[in-house]
Amino acid sequence: MEHRPLGRSGLAVSTYSLGTMTFGAEADEATSHRMTSQYVDAGGVVLETADVYAGGLSESVVGRWLAAQGSRTRDRVVLATKGRFPSRGVEPRDAGGSRRNLRRSLERSLRRLGVDHVDLYQVHAYEQVTPMEETAGFLEDAVRSGMVGYAGLSNYTGWQTATMVALAAGRFPLVSHQPQYNLLVRETEYEIVPACRAGGLGLLPWSPLAGGWLTGKYRRDARPTGATRLGEDPGRGMEAYGPRSAREQTWEVLAALGEVAEARGATMAQVALAWLHDRPGVASVVLGVRTPEQLEGNLGAVGLHLDEAETARLEEASAPTPADYPYGPAGVAQRTRALG
Repeated sequence: MEHRPLGRSGLAVSTYSLGTMTFGAEADEATSHRMTSQYVDAGGVVLETADVYAGGLSESVVGRWLAAQGSRTRDRVVLATKGRFPSRGVEPRDAGGSRRNLRRSLERSLRRLGVDHVDLYQVHAYEQVTPMEETAGFLEDAVRSGMVGYAGLSNYTGWQTATMVALAAGRFPLVSHQPQYNLLVRETEYEIVPACRAGGLGLLPWSPLAGGWLTGKYRRDARPTGATRLGEDPGRGMEAYGPRSAREQTWEVLAALGEVAEARGATMAQVALAWLHDRPGVASVVLGVRTPEQLEGNLGAVGLHLDEAETARLEEASAPTPADYPYGPAGVAQRTRALG
């Protein structure tokens, strides 16, 4: 597996990370441990979790795997977690980006993980009540205390990202941003990607397969059923079947993806991961899986790079179609007009 610096830092990360949102929920502990070992054996080093995943069980499952491996594996792994939302046993009023909540969230995460520090601590989302100066102050203190090696963001917009970059300058290493980004969600490129590249943040995209859509398992003429995310809950979250299936572009992207995958002799999932893996600013793509078989298939994307024609085919099909201003042709022309 290839490795890259995480943003403008010296922290080397594998180009695929293991997301653990399913651990303790959709994957039992034995299966979760098997997948973690499978991932590390393939050369991966980034274990990505959060205090709210499975109500905190994900962190505990990861912690018990680390304890069973010993110090050499802990030294090898880049351990990343997040805080901001109410976790198990926490009152909603105590959530958010305040010093009080983030300190308590981090302390609970360290206990569950069984470690004295994490390599990367990310604020899980912007929060409109707490001033960003306060959140930045907590991150500075957490880094200075040694509880956190590097700080990051998740689900921030472009202006929020740029503001945090300015607040972090000269105070603490803000090195990452974890947004949703995939062939069906390219609006991330409007402001978030440029803000991250300008601020020296490495992108850690979540949902690279758009909740399973980019595997090709969903059909226009059949609502999903069975043991899949949408089969169990067709209205689930941002990838809900109804709204996404109603967009003609969804099926155009899947058709293009299928063509490239067939010509390559790869799966649609592998091609979608390879496309995202090589997008500007991306440091590591977060793989979210429920079974060892899914993980094995995703790891088949390791070393796969698309050529210019394949990339162009996918980008043509998946290009967002904004109105003229500010992200459409008129806005772009205005911002890029030559002087004189």
